Amino acid sequence: MADVIPPQELSDLVARFSAQIDAYHAQEYKETSVRREFIDPFFKLLGWDIDNTNSYAEQYKDVVHEDALKIGALTKAPDYSFRIGGVRKFFVEAKKPSVNIKEDASAAFQVRRYAWSAKLPVSILTDFDEFAVYDCRKKPEKTDNAATGRIMYLKYQDYVKEWPRIVEVFSREAILKGSFDKFVTSSKNKRGTSEVDETFLSEIEGWRDVLARNLALRNPALNQRELNYSVQRTIDRIIFLRICEDRGIEPYGQLQALQNGNNTYPQLCKIFDRADERYNSGLFHFHPEKGRPETPDNLSFSLQIDDKVLKDIFKRLYYPDSPYEFSVLPADILGQVYEQFLGKVIRLTAGHQAKVEEKPEVKKAGGVFYTPTYIVDYIVQQTVGKLVEGKTPKEVASLRILDPACGSGSFLIGAYQFLLDWHLQWYLADGAEKHAHGKNAPLLPAEGGWRLTTNERKRILLNNIYGVDIDGQAVEVTKLSLLLKVLEGETTASLDHQVAMFRQRALPDLGANIKCGNSLIGSDFYDNQQFTMLDEEEMYRVNAFDWSSNESGFGKIMKAGGFDAVIGNPPYVLLQDIFRDNEQLAYFRSKFRVASYKVDTYHLFMERGLKLLQCGGLFSMITPSNFLTNNGLEALRRLLLTDSAIDHIVVIDERIFPGVSVDNAIFVVRGGSTTQNPFNVIHMLPAPDGLFETSTEEIRTDVKQLYVLFTGSSGNLLSSTWTSVLAHSDSLEIIADVNFGKQLRDRRKFLTDVIQVQSLSEVQAGYLPCYTGRDVSRYTLQWNGLTCIASDKVRMGGCWDPTKQNASNKLITKQVGKAPEFGIDLYGYQCLNTVFMITMHERSLYDVLYVLGLLNSHLLKTLWQDKYWDRRRTFPKIKGTYLKKLPIRTIDFCNPADVAAHDGMVAKVKRMLELHQRLAAVNTSQEKTVLSRQIEATDKQIDVLVYELYGLTEEEIGIIEGS
Repeated sequence: MADVIPPQELSDLVARFSAQIDAYHAQEYKETSVRREFIDPFFKLLGWDIDNTNSYAEQYKDVVHEDALKIGALTKAPDYSFRIGGVRKFFVEAKKPSVNIKEDASAAFQVRRYAWSAKLPVSILTDFDEFAVYDCRKKPEKTDNAATGRIMYLKYQDYVKEWPRIVEVFSREAILKGSFDKFVTSSKNKRGTSEVDETFLSEIEGWRDVLARNLALRNPALNQRELNYSVQRTIDRIIFLRICEDRGIEPYGQLQALQNGNNTYPQLCKIFDRADERYNSGLFHFHPEKGRPETPDNLSFSLQIDDKVLKDIFKRLYYPDSPYEFSVLPADILGQVYEQFLGKVIRLTAGHQAKVEEKPEVKKAGGVFYTPTYIVDYIVQQTVGKLVEGKTPKEVASLRILDPACGSGSFLIGAYQFLLDWHLQWYLADGAEKHAHGKNAPLLPAEGGWRLTTNERKRILLNNIYGVDIDGQAVEVTKLSLLLKVLEGETTASLDHQVAMFRQRALPDLGANIKCGNSLIGSDFYDNQQFTMLDEEEMYRVNAFDWSSNESGFGKIMKAGGFDAVIGNPPYVLLQDIFRDNEQLAYFRSKFRVASYKVDTYHLFMERGLKLLQCGGLFSMITPSNFLTNNGLEALRRLLLTDSAIDHIVVIDERIFPGVSVDNAIFVVRGGSTTQNPFNVIHMLPAPDGLFETSTEEIRTDVKQLYVLFTGSSGNLLSSTWTSVLAHSDSLEIIADVNFGKQLRDRRKFLTDVIQVQSLSEVQAGYLPCYTGRDVSRYTLQWNGLTCIASDKVRMGGCWDPTKQNASNKLITKQVGKAPEFGIDLYGYQCLNTVFMITMHERSLYDVLYVLGLLNSHLLKTLWQDKYWDRRRTFPKIKGTYLKKLPIRTIDFCNPADVAAHDGMVAKVKRMLELHQRLAAVNTSQEKTVLSRQIEATDKQIDVLVYELYGLTEEEIGIIEGS
């Protein structure tokens, strides 16, 4: 924006400040005055609606002027929060001009602490005299100087000259056009950065370690479940109370004060008990009460915890030792932290010592992966957003929204926030004043507008939000996050007024809404088993959940027809890799239509979600996209088509879970009907603020069309090329078998099932030489000394066939690559499942070398890359389904011309194999060069013959060669 002309108003501001600079630098000149006289006008010139002249609702204001809660000399909230569509972009912390911003380390620490806690990349510190911009991604330390993280520094005299630069980054228009994001990216310094979620996770993991060890030591009667419960509950309660302190709901410093004196835990329990009286939440539930669905906590107050353990935790929660500003810590960040935190569990050793270990299912999956907020927002908008259209709050009150695998609650928090925003907007549009009177009024006045009362927020939560998870700790975290959402905007005064006026405690008990149980297994799991034969641990592990039960499930909702919206991100777990016995697998296969050989939990959750859905309700989840293309998942595709009406499917064309080799899709379907009309498949890319559409295609509604959804040509080649090739061909599966290599019995035993040797003479009894993906190159196989157990007692999956393992003259290609490249096995070695094997049918007249020449040709490579190469993948997979469809030029063995072409191809491929063998044996560069040129020439001869065989035109050959 170099052509930006500084406005006259800016020059006037600078001139006025310069003329009275001594007065402005005096201690008597207050921060409030500099904000009103200089900082507010400055940002108005940048296009920001500082005074909310547009009369936007509270959550959509451009600029939020925080209530400054003074705690001693500390301001407990940033002075300005600049937002787009309610999403924070940067903070501005204001100081009076007498503060030396260039040198004041405490002021710099303050603004960096706010922004780092809110996970904002940059923020500003200014007194108008000085203007400092900080990169806030690095964890602030109390020992940092004022220059740490500073990436821009200007004096007021620089504003006119630097105005284009300021506008380019911090104007409202710059943020809308993406210039702000570019500035953030270009200024990012990854070295030494530690973002708030990483650091806070490390913090509470440290608390878990010390609490677990100390509780196990001081409370020898605790069993493993009680230990996990006690540690989790203690951490949850401390975090809840500390956040409430920074929000002004709880007395600031009450936990900090416990660092003084002895008997720290009994004193903490008194605070917990007072919280029970104040909040009514299951988080603090210590005494029996009529009508509450959950039993009280009779364990926590009997525990023993050493003073030092708790005092060390409390010290890290307050300035200057704490880098966190809890009042601005986003709910989704807390959820992300907890999602990772819950990936580990405390185990008690035989000596009653506590060990923290990664959960087996998490270890297998490679970690825990939190659903990005933009995915949550999209699914909520496509379901809840559609359901509330045209309705009143009274009608919306009957909507029931469920996440059957809620984890730490990201989808339920997203749905709840959507409903809070929707209700506020509806009341404002209908006339705010008439909704602000009476005992149950949903609105009350707030600074610059209106907000929902706590009673209304509680009503919405209890009416609309439901969840289930098999992990009891996850259930408690979901409740914690939702309860903190209820309290947003509250103060001590407002809560005390509510208690006095309505005789109600501040928070709802969510025990009837968020429940612990196995969404996929009901009590009928035990029908054919004797309870006396199942130990207590087995009962906890299965954790059967009856949806239709009035007491333990959601009987009234199911009796009324089910839930209006089912949303979420179910776990992706291949169950054969988890269960050593077959009881649960047998149960799933007997109860679920989609439970084929390979049973993945997400398949089951898709079917369960449809069964839980009200007729006309909306169901949407993010899952792996392979349900659209996997050859073994036809039953799942058929279920979607026959038991729901598909609204649309979103294919996400980039990986959204870093480090996970899973491509994802979002489906949106309506329950109680069958797909009868065409639906859209929308390709989208993830962006920092959401998903944006790249292309859309309309799909007919039969199973075959849904299957071939992502196997069609990308259109880079003339369609006539495909037509020519297919007109002269049969599929490879007509003349040959396509099989996986051997999948070993147990991946954990891999090191005993395979042994590396140096030569054939070292192969041990009971083992055989085997090929793996690294051994395969085009036309060659180079055995690298890997041997595998000869037994056929392996995991029988996919298209593996043990009778094909020892076949000689089989073609082999690895499973990863942009296009398959084939070598030939002359020795009949075994293969691991990192490769596919092509073995000719016994009665086939085709020479395997003829097929090898076609498969390695430039033509079939190009066609594969056009039709089957998934460019989204870092490591694209070769799929057996597609290999079987490769077009092999049909030979009429009664036609001399065809026979001659067939034999000519065999001769050329023999020549190619000989050349590669010789190339592997020579050592001099000159010999390698000569042989490489002969290989290149032979390759071209094979390609020419291939073009002739398939009848390509000169134009089509030009397209192939040009590719």
